[in-house]
Amino acid sequence: MKKQDYDQHSKWLASRRGILKGAAGLGALAATGALGMGGSSLFAQPAMAQAGDLRAQLLAVPGVGAGSPTDADWQKVGEMVLDATKKNVKEGEFAGVELTFMGLNNQNLHNMLFRGFLKPWEAYTGAKINWIDLAQADYNARLQQSIATGTVDFDVIEMGAPFEGDVCGKGLASEMPDWVKAQIDMDDYVGYLKAPVGTWNGKTYRVSIDGDCHTFNHRTDVFADADLAKAWKEEGNAGEWAVPKTWQQVQAATKFLKGKKLGGQDLYGYLDAPKAWGGFGFYFLGSRATAYAKHPDDKAWLFDADTMKPRINNPAWVRAIQDVIDALPSEPADQINADPNTTAFQQFLGGTGSMVSWWGDVGSNAKTSDTSVVGDVTGFSILPGSDDVYNAKTGQWDKLASGPNYAPNMAFLGWGVYVMSRVDADEKKKKAAWSAAAHLGGKDIALWMSAYPSGFQPYRNSQFNIPEWVAAGYDEAFITAYLNANKDSYNHPNAAIEPRIPGIFQYYSIAEDELAKTFAGQNTAQQGADAIAAAWEKLTDQIGREKQIELYKASLGL
Repeated sequence: MKKQDYDQHSKWLASRRGILKGAAGLGALAATGALGMGGSSLFAQPAMAQAGDLRAQLLAVPGVGAGSPTDADWQKVGEMVLDATKKNVKEGEFAGVELTFMGLNNQNLHNMLFRGFLKPWEAYTGAKINWIDLAQADYNARLQQSIATGTVDFDVIEMGAPFEGDVCGKGLASEMPDWVKAQIDMDDYVGYLKAPVGTWNGKTYRVSIDGDCHTFNHRTDVFADADLAKAWKEEGNAGEWAVPKTWQQVQAATKFLKGKKLGGQDLYGYLDAPKAWGGFGFYFLGSRATAYAKHPDDKAWLFDADTMKPRINNPAWVRAIQDVIDALPSEPADQINADPNTTAFQQFLGGTGSMVSWWGDVGSNAKTSDTSVVGDVTGFSILPGSDDVYNAKTGQWDKLASGPNYAPNMAFLGWGVYVMSRVDADEKKKKAAWSAAAHLGGKDIALWMSAYPSGFQPYRNSQFNIPEWVAAGYDEAFITAYLNANKDSYNHPNAAIEPRIPGIFQYYSIAEDELAKTFAGQNTAQQGADAIAAAWEKLTDQIGREKQIELYKASLGL
């Protein structure tokens, strides 16, 4: 998104904020009897930080309910966490060093924050950073071009673990020095982000700055409304009107809400993201599919582990594709042209839609972004389950004795910061690059990034200390639900783990292209899935099937 477009969009949302905030607030009052979940106001002042309590002081910048953080706030945070750098780097030690950093400019977050965080680091160390900003939809193509042509023109990159096969597997990354491991406290990472994630052939390459999974975000006022509950019953729907727990219930609620209103505003149910997004949009179909496709007795769900035969055209995935096709007529007009940014930042946070699957940005933005009107009426859970799950080994749909099948989608395995091997020949430049990466991946700055709009969600065990968030001004009920949705996804025994194999985003991009045709009505769900499977088979043969099988099994722990 261009900066001027973002600014214009922000002004537009601000004008809507008063209207929609009022409507959402009325719903919250009806649902809870008080403004804000847990009985505390969104605009409560953060508790005063005790002297020396760095984490409390960080969370007071700018303060929950004080509006969106600015560049001045990002620089302040970067200055506050600089002591870790000072223990390993002398003042001015990197004078004369220039680094090129490639990353995202998604929603004016990511690289925009890094600039602010690293300005105090530049001032202290003497290094200078040049920036390459990419839109999310352009990211994979730019990276793959650099790899294919051997023209890596950056020293540091913001990158997700799925790309490790393409980058680390080809010797393009620099191995992490031991002093960096100590500075960033890697032992604090949640379990699923520890090795082998971030490693290749036993060597560590990644500074984690994010822990990705998709969670389910919903409007609490919509699902607590008495009039909607009455209409739900009168129209003959099964069960009580409540937050959906399965995808079958999501479909029913989405069709029911079409044409309904709350507080004078049109209601919609689930928000799909059918528009291609540089491969990243495939995760959103994946989040509809995992409960159908990830069987508790089988670690694989994208490919057969022994053959790399695609599962994308099996009955589970075809059902998920058909779900999108069936739901689109009940979703907002022109939803077929909505990408994931639209569903989260423009629609859900702006008051349109009642349910959306997304990374953790929805939770942090709901309370701390000027563009959100739903901070008091947003709830969270792991992704919905399914009444049955497809067993790829037997070719049958199984109903589990334990109830619905849940399989949270560990989409993207989180962003990290990687240093390129092209700096290894220059020890001063290498240390500077790793110091910059360590500054962004520190334990305390991680808490701030997960509490405020940044593009990142919790990825450290220390970030799940609920009293810290409450002291900062978050409602206890809100933040408990948010953190539990993340933690329960990370630790779920049937989590759908993404494979770190070469070309994974080529697979995803191929799928997006075929899905676009399918959602536009050019193919049936089965025809579209078959086309994806055929293209995936060709890609696997091009990359090397036996090597892909080996790496796929390793990524699944087989």
